[in-house]
Amino acid sequence: MIARVFSPYKEKFAIPRQPGIVTAATGKVVLLNKANNIDLVRDLAQFSHIWLIFVFHATHQQGWKPLVRPPRLGGNKKTGVFSTRSTFRPNPIGMSVVRLEKITYINKQVELHISGLDLLDQTPIVDIKPYIPYSDAIPDAKAGFAQEQPSNSKHVSFAQKARNTLDSVQVEFPNLQTLIEQVLAQDPRPAYKQNNSSTLHEASLIDKTNFDDKVYGIRLYRFNIKWRLISASTIEVFEIH
Repeated sequence: MIARVFSPYKEKFAIPRQPGIVTAATGKVVLLNKANNIDLVRDLAQFSHIWLIFVFHATHQQGWKPLVRPPRLGGNKKTGVFSTRSTFRPNPIGMSVVRLEKITYINKQVELHISGLDLLDQTPIVDIKPYIPYSDAIPDAKAGFAQEQPSNSKHVSFAQKARNTLDSVQVEFPNLQTLIEQVLAQDPRPAYKQNNSSTLHEASLIDKTNFDDKVYGIRLYRFNIKWRLISASTIEVFEIH
């Protein structure tokens, strides 16, 4: 391990499934031990984006299987783990491309400030590489069942009680509302829950006995955000602790 990530995502639930989707998510990569050397990042600031090679530290002890159920296939159909970005892999290694906002060197500590991340807080980093547009971006690449970004985003509203909390922390966390909106707009519920809501919406028949009225919670920074689906297309944040 050469570094550790400090991220607003305090649990796996609700982390976006790909980087760059939630642009309001900001964090930093703190270099450690012998890697905490300013020479290692000389000229890295010339690049707008970087690759982070990391370890799925929160899930690797749960093991892996050759077949997984990716959310993009509805959470029911199985496909080979090497055909997915699943966290449950023979070697729990992941890679993520993030925007490099700036590099700081204060009190002999090197920190890479990043945005658009999809990494759990305290994720171990094993390597850092610059993103090279002419070779890393392939416009005519084929991506099977994940060719395009999902478009079933939700509208996110805030109850007055939640807005009061946002107002009280505005100075310390000016982008908290935007972060919550971008995270929840992706609908982080399990894929089978999303499919049920979509079916009900298409039929224009919301059966209250089948509709998902469960209360969900996500942890961002030091906050516990309580939310629920109030229609097939709208999520309401009703409490922020």
